[in-house]
Amino acid sequence: MTEVAGLLLSPFLHVFFDRMASGNFVDFFREQKLKEGLLRKLKIALLSVNALLEDAEEKQLTKPAVKAWLDELKDAVYDAEHVLDEIATEALQRKLDIEFQTTGRKVRNSITSTFFSHFVKEIESNIKELLDKLEYLASQKDVLGLKQGVVGESSKRLPTTSLVDESGIIGRDDDKEKIVSLLLSNDATSNENLCVIPIVGMGGIGKTTLAQLVYKDERVNKHFDLKAWVCVSDEFDLFRVTKTILEEASTATIADSKNLNLLQLTLKEKLKGKKFLLVLDDVWNENSADWELLSTPFKFGAPGSVVIVTTRTDDVASIMRTVPTHYLKTLLEEDCWSLFAKHAFSNSDTLPELEVIGRKIVKKCEGLPLAAKTIGGLLQSKLDVDDWEKILKSDLWDLPIDKTNIIPALRLSYKYLPSHLKQCFAYCSIFPKDYVFEKDDVVLLWMAEGFLEETRNKTMEEIGHEYFLALASRSLFEQSSDDKSPFVMHDLVNDLAKFVSGQFTFRLGVDHSQEIVDKTRHLSYVKSRYDNFKKFESIYETTRLHTFLPLKSLSPGYNYFFLTKRVPLDLLPKLRWLRVLSLSHYQNMTKLL
Repeated sequence: MTEVAGLLLSPFLHVFFDRMASGNFVDFFREQKLKEGLLRKLKIALLSVNALLEDAEEKQLTKPAVKAWLDELKDAVYDAEHVLDEIATEALQRKLDIEFQTTGRKVRNSITSTFFSHFVKEIESNIKELLDKLEYLASQKDVLGLKQGVVGESSKRLPTTSLVDESGIIGRDDDKEKIVSLLLSNDATSNENLCVIPIVGMGGIGKTTLAQLVYKDERVNKHFDLKAWVCVSDEFDLFRVTKTILEEASTATIADSKNLNLLQLTLKEKLKGKKFLLVLDDVWNENSADWELLSTPFKFGAPGSVVIVTTRTDDVASIMRTVPTHYLKTLLEEDCWSLFAKHAFSNSDTLPELEVIGRKIVKKCEGLPLAAKTIGGLLQSKLDVDDWEKILKSDLWDLPIDKTNIIPALRLSYKYLPSHLKQCFAYCSIFPKDYVFEKDDVVLLWMAEGFLEETRNKTMEEIGHEYFLALASRSLFEQSSDDKSPFVMHDLVNDLAKFVSGQFTFRLGVDHSQEIVDKTRHLSYVKSRYDNFKKFESIYETTRLHTFLPLKSLSPGYNYFFLTKRVPLDLLPKLRWLRVLSLSHYQNMTKLL
């Protein structure tokens, strides 16, 4: 299995391959003389479906059949993990039997051998059943139009430009003035070589719009000798970026060249002794060496030259910045309403009955300009109350993808996460919207689920904290306004996590739009004063849960909680695969049978 380690695996396959390559797993197959072909076939089957995942993850947005295919694949991998758990448990038990064997155990060896023989046959049967399912899923690729290693069209993005219609922008005057003042102040000109100002915020919050406002400002035009705008985007191409800067500085088309040295020498001469403003929009590349190479010609500009960088990740900002990062916040609710109304009522007067519904829709946008603008545009030609009610009651993630760019804009934040962070992020859909969570609590949950990759010289807690901070640096977690320690997720980011997690996460009492299903692995619910049997009726037939997580009450003043004894007596014994079980703060829970 060692050759698999270097492959780019989907996060829910990555952990599985690591475990399948472990010594205990391989030794078990060898010692018990299980059919070696099963292991090889299982490996090939998983690699076959893994090669289709990138294309499938893109196409699931517009093709429900592909989404269903992905869910079936994830379900199969979860089942495979259960098989590994069975093997690991049995291997450990046999090891303990050997180490602590007694005379009594020797007498029972023949009986134990019989049971173990049955166990081996059952494991082989389970693996064969799993292979059949994986091979069937792989065979469906042509029917679903899936191709190996192909990125779906939904990932293609239009480049940004410096042009902006200021009349359509609301609530960013203060941000603009702060950036412009920095450009024109001594803070910028005091940097001997170059001033780099990062603008950081979540997808759709208006980073590009703010940079456009600054770029177009008349005071800025007079202050700089040269200006250049480059949309870097997710595919960082050093030649393309350098060539685009050179074209803007020269106001002429530059012939295609793969000679970076020549391009940089030419750019150096164009910038030499001139005070320039360069905007690098939508930067994702976190490689400091690439930035050092790209920025070498910039250092020949005159003092006071500035680079503005827009990015979603603080890791990019920390590599490039020479002054404190400008963190762009969500719009105030009234500004968000004004932006929404400007688009929704652009062809008509504001209707009172629609304004009531519209303000509720705006609350769901939670200050995200992209959401307010695009949903307002979606309702522009609709003056029927029923149409507005339908949007209000729907999950924003259910809006038609061909009529709004909210989904692609936010989903990129997930797509470009490192593989090891994707599963951790999706798991956080277990929290309901507006739920405040602690970093240490989330790290412990990830540890219990086995999502953290072991690293030498670091504890699991340290690794988990690094994962958490990496997600926070990408604007997927944000600090709560109530306290500097707890964190929250923006509602639309929570929607993103729920979309990615799908049927495998269920929030009891929250997810009214779906029913708990056999595929569900992670369950949470908010504790109430007394959690009776009726609350858990719907999950009594669900036996494959990995997580059973009561969450703290959202109602202030509740310190004492009680749980029906039928949960520990009847329900929990059925949940053989639990990794997370919490019954904290229940006053009547003193022991588990």
